[in-house]
Amino acid sequence: MTIAAVIETDLEPVDQLGDRLKAILADIRDEYLQPHLTPWILGFSGGKDSTLLAQLVTEMLLSLPPRKRQRVVHIVANDTLVESPVIANHLNMVLERMRLAVEPLRLPIVVAKTVPDVEQTFWVNLIGRGYPSPSRVFRWCTDRMKIAPTTTYIESQVDESGQAILLLGVRSAESTQRRRSVARYDNGHRLNPHNSLKNCLVYRPIVDLTTDEVWQTLLQSSPPWGGTHRELVTMYRNAGGGECPLVTDKSEAPSCGTASSRFGCWTCTVVEKDKSAESFIEAGYGDLEPLLEFRDWLKAIREDGSMRMAKRRNGSLNFVGEGRLIPGPFTLLARREIFDRLVAIQSEVNMQLVSPAEIDAIQRIWAEDTIAMAKF
Repeated sequence: MTIAAVIETDLEPVDQLGDRLKAILADIRDEYLQPHLTPWILGFSGGKDSTLLAQLVTEMLLSLPPRKRQRVVHIVANDTLVESPVIANHLNMVLERMRLAVEPLRLPIVVAKTVPDVEQTFWVNLIGRGYPSPSRVFRWCTDRMKIAPTTTYIESQVDESGQAILLLGVRSAESTQRRRSVARYDNGHRLNPHNSLKNCLVYRPIVDLTTDEVWQTLLQSSPPWGGTHRELVTMYRNAGGGECPLVTDKSEAPSCGTASSRFGCWTCTVVEKDKSAESFIEAGYGDLEPLLEFRDWLKAIREDGSMRMAKRRNGSLNFVGEGRLIPGPFTLLARREIFDRLVAIQSEVNMQLVSPAEIDAIQRIWAEDTIAMAKF
């Protein structure tokens, strides 16, 4: 059943969900039919909010005659390359369904996935350069693995078209922080300038929907690209939390690695405990247990001074407070131990955790560091 059909059933006369969805679809349609061809870039995480937004946009396009489907819509996901395997598999499945549906449905949709540059992946920075596992104080991962790849994609569209409109499935009801963020950048118009990306406007069509309304709409409808939303519902139920959404600005970084039970990178050491991984394991995903144990170990050794160098990579010493030394990167010996354990786990779970290209980059950096250390 389409969302338009859900509206017609009028199942929720009390909270007028049907009227709200009708207004959102009309707003999306009106914005799409504006007399210009500025491309849309829809940030897609595979979670409930971005899934609903993608469905609304796709159904809007299907409601138009083909001759009016002039503006290109890019559905863009980000893969940090260390996503939870359960989430990564779900995202890849949905993206593939979308790709297969675009041509038969005659839709001007481009489905894309961004990944970090090999020099900026989690393992190249942590094992290669020895960056300590991320913390709230030193969260080096978000910018390199999430923001930079997606920013590059958006900027390429801006360079080509002069401007781009970024569609985000953010909602004020997500959290107090999200509500404040939405209010801070709201200029009172439908499109708001992006906080940091030049010539990029932000459009938030579902900002006023509640979580219950999002779920109710998804549960009562089917995705136009095929399949059902049952996999999505099961994933949330098993994870016991919410997704880490696509991030395009540092001010949005707290959404990644919060204290809540969000699912995202299996290597995330920003949170104290990975509750979503624990929930997945309890739900029967036993192959995630070695990954969780490895993640916990990465977090623990961050505080082990014997595994850290005194100087930072630029050769400086970092002191805080009353002369307390903040250790630098992991030692070469520690990096080799981390690498050996990772490769062993990769064989145990029979899934690629670190790519050959990353291994080449890691070994090159080790060689460079060994030469540099020999000079002192």
